[in-house]
Amino acid sequence: MKKPELLVPAGNMEALHKAIHNGADAIYIGGKNYGARKYAHNFSNEEIQEAVNLCHLYSVKLYVTMNTLIKDNEVEDFLNQVEFLYKIGIDAIIMQDFGMICLVREKYPNLEIHASTQANNSSVDTVKLFYKLGVKRVVLSRELSKEEIKKIDVPIEKEVFVHGALCISYSGCCLMSSMMGTRSGNRGECAGSCRLPYSLEYKNKIISSGKYLLSTKELNTSKKIKELIDSGIDSFKIEGRMKSSEYVGLITRYYRNLIDDNKEFNIEQEENKLKTVFNRGFTEGHLFHSSPSQFMNKNTPNHIGLEIGKVIEITPKKIKIKLNKELNQLDGIRFIESGKGLIVNYLYDKNDHLTSSSNNICYIDNKINLNSYDTVSKTYDVKLIKEINSYKEKKIPISFKMIAKINKELILEISDGKNNIAVTSSKVEKAATSPITLEKIKNQLEKLGNSPFKCIRTEIIKDNNIFISVKQLNDLRRLAVEKLIEKRIENKKNIIIENPKHQKLLSLCNTNYKCASVNNLEQLLACKNLGFDIIYTPNLLYEQYKNDKDVYKIIRRCSLEIRTLITEKSLVSDYYLFDKDKEIVGDYGLNVYNIYTAYYLYKFGLKRLTLSCELTEKEQKDFINNFYHTFNFYPNIEIICYGKVENMIIKDNILSLDKDDYNYNLIDIKKRTFPVYFDGVNTHILNYENKDYSLDSSLKEKLNLRFCFYNETKEEIEKIVNKYF
Repeated sequence: MKKPELLVPAGNMEALHKAIHNGADAIYIGGKNYGARKYAHNFSNEEIQEAVNLCHLYSVKLYVTMNTLIKDNEVEDFLNQVEFLYKIGIDAIIMQDFGMICLVREKYPNLEIHASTQANNSSVDTVKLFYKLGVKRVVLSRELSKEEIKKIDVPIEKEVFVHGALCISYSGCCLMSSMMGTRSGNRGECAGSCRLPYSLEYKNKIISSGKYLLSTKELNTSKKIKELIDSGIDSFKIEGRMKSSEYVGLITRYYRNLIDDNKEFNIEQEENKLKTVFNRGFTEGHLFHSSPSQFMNKNTPNHIGLEIGKVIEITPKKIKIKLNKELNQLDGIRFIESGKGLIVNYLYDKNDHLTSSSNNICYIDNKINLNSYDTVSKTYDVKLIKEINSYKEKKIPISFKMIAKINKELILEISDGKNNIAVTSSKVEKAATSPITLEKIKNQLEKLGNSPFKCIRTEIIKDNNIFISVKQLNDLRRLAVEKLIEKRIENKKNIIIENPKHQKLLSLCNTNYKCASVNNLEQLLACKNLGFDIIYTPNLLYEQYKNDKDVYKIIRRCSLEIRTLITEKSLVSDYYLFDKDKEIVGDYGLNVYNIYTAYYLYKFGLKRLTLSCELTEKEQKDFINNFYHTFNFYPNIEIICYGKVENMIIKDNILSLDKDDYNYNLIDIKKRTFPVYFDGVNTHILNYENKDYSLDSSLKEKLNLRFCFYNETKEEIEKIVNKYF
């Protein structure tokens, strides 16, 4: 069985070094723009060039994340950055934006593209589409189980998260941060809305208060690593570009030992180190069917550390702790129930004498005014950090072969097993007095010092009684090492750059359609009476009214198999090999941010598209004009002019809601109310306020308006629609 790639994150150069020397097969980083972790340190172009050289020197692959959605005024700069990365030899670019994936595949046909988990790769059919586009790898949704992954029988590389932070929503489907405060997760600016406290109410009565109802534990699949290896997944991915370099070093070493099946590796002991460095509680996630209670940590969204003891006595000056694990001076601790924490500047033993370490009864200063007999957790371990930072650098095994014949050039060959290089020096002379020995030559060649190499074999073929100076040997060795380094880091890609031509498609523009999505029969009949041209309905309503030409089926989002759900008239939110012979409309879940996404979706067969709800009215107007000027025809688009946008779609019934009951709401700390419901498969969270555009006439003439009704009555619908027409 082939070992999977170990793919780890690096948010800065220090983390990159630790990843390389602790055993990463590949590393992913972000540049200063277009990455889904905008607030990480990230890498400048100069640093990316340095990182490429360093990784390739050690035979480690380097991927760059450019996995945000791209606006039209960014396309040129985005492509320039792609071309820069391509030319410096990056191994792959990780992308979300569908239009940019299509355009980059046409413009740079032998540049390796990985479809980010932000592209919502949760369906067999989505993966098939990316395979057809020439995408080399898909980063699968974290909602997929091991069994579901096996059903994705597509000959494409599959990358799966095995450790790290979890998004509660399907990635690429979360608008919570954007709708609540304008920081878009699709643009790398997620504000962590899921890590905030919420209350749950039912029929205006609070049933759960002040809990972190949307906060997940950390994914940790280390106990099931053999099952994952046997499943044939190509790449094991670790989340963490925002985490410390020490975390990166430790987590890389941890999974390297597991993948290599190191028999001396003590997983329990090493997991305690992981808990100390970062954890919110661990879960095996959807990969292994964790229940909502196993998946969520509703008590805290923060790092909880490793439990090390209990408070057994408190005074205004001192806290007495009974330890079950070691505590050291300058360690960081947190008191779990109270949420208070501190650095242990002074540590006292059981006799109240200063000490540097304790593992039984100890005292610390009560500088935080603790007054509860609390559980003590270690969140920073000074000894562990020192251990992680004292890693041993990797050395690349090489061999030397020297040929020294009198009156012939001195030849030194160096090989790393793949690259073979020969360098020469001046002619070898006969020794006048003291000939150089084999041992002396060998010793000088193998003095590799701070170079990245270690010599495992040296062969010397020489005449007797020859003279070679030590300087000559050193110079030749240094030259050989330099040449080998150059060879290992050189860009071996054949750079191909095309100029894609975009054909004019058949006219698609059907403007001034009045569209609605409805939840129930009363709403459907109200929309029919009001003369709506298109009505999008749930499956049960569609089955009753599918013979009506104006009724379309809303296809359930994030389904493992999409094509089996498609009807002659469908509204879809996921990418798949669209049916050109059917009336398929793209919903705002397709994240149409730029004109290229729209163009390629039309090319694949969609008849009409809904623009992203994150675009402003000005950006929507610019979109229409840019599309026409670029492709010479107007796009057939809808915008959501009224209704509550779906902020999140979440696998399972994480809030224990009754199925199809629309009387539940989440309430945040600002007292904003978010409708929430469970459809039997997924939990849906809608925005706290309605979109309600007052569009100018010039924009209205070039698009179709959609009203998204949730629990509005017939009378309310009539009032809302009359305001627009």
